[in-house]
Amino acid sequence: MIKRSILLILLAVVSFVACTPSEKPINKKQSEVVHPEWSKNANIYEVNIRQYSEEGTFDAFRKDLPRLKEMGVKILWLMPVHPIGKINRKDTEESRGSYYSVADYKDINPNFGTKEDFRELVDAAHKMGVKLIIDWVANHSAWDNSWTENKDWYELDEEGGFMPPRGTDWTDVIQLNYENEEMRAAMLDALKYWVEEFDIDGYRCDVAGMVPIDFWENARVELDKIKPIFMLAEDGEPELLHKAFDMNYAWEYAHIIREIAKGEQTFEDLDALFERDSKRFPDNAYRMYFTSNHDENSWNGTDPEMYGNNFENFAVLSATVKGMPLIYNGQESGLDKRLEFFEKDQIEWKDYRYSDFYKILLKLNTENKALWNGSYGGTTERIESPSGTYAFKRKKGNHEIIVAINNNSVPATILLPQWGHNNYAVYGVLEGLTDLSEIRLPAHDWFIISTLND
Repeated sequence: MIKRSILLILLAVVSFVACTPSEKPINKKQSEVVHPEWSKNANIYEVNIRQYSEEGTFDAFRKDLPRLKEMGVKILWLMPVHPIGKINRKDTEESRGSYYSVADYKDINPNFGTKEDFRELVDAAHKMGVKLIIDWVANHSAWDNSWTENKDWYELDEEGGFMPPRGTDWTDVIQLNYENEEMRAAMLDALKYWVEEFDIDGYRCDVAGMVPIDFWENARVELDKIKPIFMLAEDGEPELLHKAFDMNYAWEYAHIIREIAKGEQTFEDLDALFERDSKRFPDNAYRMYFTSNHDENSWNGTDPEMYGNNFENFAVLSATVKGMPLIYNGQESGLDKRLEFFEKDQIEWKDYRYSDFYKILLKLNTENKALWNGSYGGTTERIESPSGTYAFKRKKGNHEIIVAINNNSVPATILLPQWGHNNYAVYGVLEGLTDLSEIRLPAHDWFIISTLND
């Protein structure tokens, strides 16, 4: 059985290899989306409420907000908060089911708490200056969603019955019919509901590319009339970024860095990807870079499984290339197990071993303008370095940063370009280094030098 995230990756890969880089269509244009002002130097933290705590509730998570604020988190993304369908649940009849099988678009999963609990969570985040978005499943619903009373709101099989999305094994959900205007209106009404009634700051939209683009473009216009909102598409192509979404997934990047970690691709392949993407994606749109998320962790592996000794290196890379970094809950504590997708499986928080590490990365991402998102950020220039290493600098005005990682099992010497700043800081294993012309980077380690600008 093809798992959900694996299918998405396969679709992206098939799309990518269908033609050679020189043949791949170029559809680059500037985005017309007006990003919320607060998003220009934001990062994003994904929250799996069910697995976050023993209680698995909004209230239990709310107690951790000060820690996340201190770490530097700017946007909280909550996986779907809605009631989960009971008919045709995945795995076992006793399972808690998939968050992505929505039984009611205007209600709260009772396992997480009440609507008032959710409102208190949003309010608490806002008081700390943290934004909150929720996951939205617009392509399909649960079999027992009340909308099934309107059969023409759904695509039907040859026998006139409900059906899962074509080409998937998502047997716990049924495909919505976007040719039906009443269904579209109801979906838009539900999207507006959570912004108007709970003051959320936007949405992460599940399999957004499977929903007609014109629906999203209209939804963006209507939602922005309420307040400036942030929209993240689970999609890897440019089109949804033109008018509807602020940001989408850097899926091919995530695939390539795992292959690099396994020794099956090289940093030259990564450079080639960045070059292709620069010709296809709007300069003023955002891309989301990540080492893990709920799908990657549950289906593809833990951080140690995917990256071995080089996890920190790829986390540094994902936080400093031209895009917005994502952290999946638990990564700051060395999440080393695959969390069950359909069952209760609490995160083992341990000692928060990577909390200070992420605090450095998020602080740099917030304060150094060279690392800001989209066209707010700086230019990127590769620095020549030995095989198995990757080095580059980014610059925006007086703000500059140099990053180097060494994936090799032996030290590597990297020659740096002239560093003309007096006010700077050095991070990583070489913290405090003053000779910035040549660095001897230990095996499986990283180095950052950043200007300190007012």
